[in-house]
Order: sequence, then structure tokens, then C-alpha cells
Amino acid sequence: MRASNVDPIVNAAESHGAWRMLATLAVAEFFGMTLWFSATAVTPLLVDEFRMSLAHASWLTIAVQAGFVVGTLGSAMANLADVLNARMLFFLGAVAGALTNAAVLVASSSSSVILLRFLTGAALACVYPPGMKIAAGWFRERRGLALGVLIGALTLGKAFPYLLNAVYGQSWREPMLASSALSIVGGVLVLLIVRDGPFVSATAPFDPHAIRKLVRVRGARLATFGYLGHMWELYAMWTWIAVLATSSFAAAGMGRPAAAGSLAAFLAIGSGTAGCALAGWFADTLGRARVAIWAMWTSAACAALTSLVFGGPPLWLFILAMIWGFSVVADSAQFSALVSEYSPADHVGTALTLQTCLGFLLTMVTIEMLPRVAAIVSWRYASLILVPGPLLGIAAMRKLPRDR
Repeated sequence: MRASNVDPIVNAAESHGAWRMLATLAVAEFFGMTLWFSATAVTPLLVDEFRMSLAHASWLTIAVQAGFVVGTLGSAMANLADVLNARMLFFLGAVAGALTNAAVLVASSSSSVILLRFLTGAALACVYPPGMKIAAGWFRERRGLALGVLIGALTLGKAFPYLLNAVYGQSWREPMLASSALSIVGGVLVLLIVRDGPFVSATAPFDPHAIRKLVRVRGARLATFGYLGHMWELYAMWTWIAVLATSSFAAAGMGRPAAAGSLAAFLAIGSGTAGCALAGWFADTLGRARVAIWAMWTSAACAALTSLVFGGPPLWLFILAMIWGFSVVADSAQFSALVSEYSPADHVGTALTLQTCLGFLLTMVTIEMLPRVAAIVSWRYASLILVPGPLLGIAAMRKLPRDR
């Protein structure tokens, strides 16, 4: 039975101020994460500007993933998200990412652009996991919903550059500058307005054995395996959905297929915002693993169905893309919530950082693989290689102990 003096603390924290903190944090995450796809959304324009090869073009996204992996690995090994205050770490990462993103405007070559994208990804390693830790600190009973709202906000942030691209058309400089400005605003919001919650340690001493301790926790380990299955699909879909949609619209004879493809990408990625929030709402009552399984079944089905709607009436692809985008990220917050619940309170930041590090390392494989497969079998069938990821994630979730 839960101790009688805990419920008042939980109720007070989650009813007086926690939602205000979450709202501010969500806005800040939205602003900061506009950096992630700021270059990906304008890939054709950057290819022309810097005379990039197709291989280099894919690294506009892969470099961000690689930088994020290196940043999260270093952060996890140093327990950075636990040793330093997460709010300060968020601020520093948001500002550093904004500067490296804006520096693309004065880059001299495609290689320097790729390097700057790598540095932007490394900076975002100090934004994404610390943001989750801050949110987890304010919620316990409704942590699934809280992290769902947060992941939904950063998902919308990642979609936003596609909308900016659709608005600005043939200019890539203004959208990238707008993303940098938004990121700085987000960092300032977290530093000046957000406070630390009562349910995780704001700071903790450095523990050189933290990672080894976390790996031994079966619940955290299985949740991470499920997360890896989810990540096999997620970022490859987000990165290439605009290209897939553009190819489908062109095959259907639609006018301005590139603009329609950008709109489809925005709707697909942006719909994940509602998916994250709704999944979080249900996960707190129905169980995180159960909701994650439902989401992965749906996203796997959508990945398989792209071959049927490809080249057909554009409306069908728009509908499928939105359902796919809704489900493909709906489970993301639940993996983070599970890891935060199974991990020791003084290592939550490190656990979340390690989980994201491994997941984003895996995304580099499928981001690079998908266009190569498309070159062989066409974009109609390329998405079929994404289906095994969520299926393996489902298998891991079914072995997870009952949610806490």
C-alpha cells in the first residue's frame, strides 16, 4: 500500500503549478526542436546552393543523428543530466544549437554544412533528454500524459520547418534563421520560468557505475529494446516521407508535387503531436506497454500499406500519412516514462540519455538505408523494410513486467 503521506504531495505537485511548468516546457521544446529538420526541410535548396551529391544530401539528417548520438553518449557517461541542473543544460544546448544552425548561412562548402549539422545534433543532446527529466520531475501519477505532451510538442517542432519551407518557397535562409531564433527563446523560457519538480533529483553525485547499474534493471532494459524497435521506423519515416509523398504525387500526375510533398510531411509529422498526447492520456490508465503495442501495430500496418496507396489518388496518401504520423511517435513518450519509472531516482537523467543515445544510433542505419532500397525497388516498396522494427518492439513490450 502506498504511504499515506505521499498522495498529498503527488496531488499538490500535479495540480498546483505542474501543468503550468509543463506548458512552458512544451513550448520551449517545440521551439528548440525546430532545429532538428531545419536543413532537411530545405534539402533540395541546399543541394543546389552547395552543389551536394545525393550521398551528401542524406547526411543533412544523418549528421544531426550522429551528433546527437555522440552528445548523448558523452552525457550518459558523464551523468551530465544528473550532475548538472537540467534547466541550465537545456538552456546551454538550445543556444549552442541555435548558433551552429545559423552558421550554415556563412558556410563555405557542403562539408562545413555537414559538420555544422553534426554540432547542432550534439547540442540538442542537451535539450531533448534534460527536457524529459524536467517533465518527469513534476509528474508521477500522470507521467505518461506529461511526457506525451512534451514529446508531442517537440514532434510539432520537428515538423515546423516543413511548414516554413512551404511558406518561404525558394528561400532556405529565412526558415533556418527563424529556427535559431525560436531555439534561443525556448532556452530562455526554461532557464527563467521553469522550476525543478519534486519527483526526481535535481542534481546527483557522479557515479561511474551508473550505466552498469541501469543495464541490470530488467524493466529498463526491455523498455529500451522496445524503444529500439520503435526508432528503427520513426526517423527514417520522418526524414523521407516528403520524398516518398512527392514521388507518389508525381506518379499520380499531381501539379506541384514537391510543395504537396512538403505539406504531406508537415501533416504526417505534425499529427504525431496529437498521437503523443492521446497515447499518454490512455497509457496512465490502460498501461504504457499496452498502448505502445497498439501504436506499433498501427504504424507497422501503415508502413506496409504505403505500397498500396502509392501513385493513387493523393487524398489516400494524405490520410495514410497522417495516420502513420499519428501512430509512429505515439509510443515514444511511453518508452521514456517506463525507463524513468524503472530507473533509480538519482539516475533518471542518465537512463533517459542512454536510451535516446542507443535509439538515435540505430536511426542512422535506416535513414541511410531507405533511399538506397528505394533506388532498387522504388519508393512504392521501400517502406516495407521499416515493418520489422515495430514488430520486434512489440515482442519486447510483451515481456515487460506489469507497469508500475
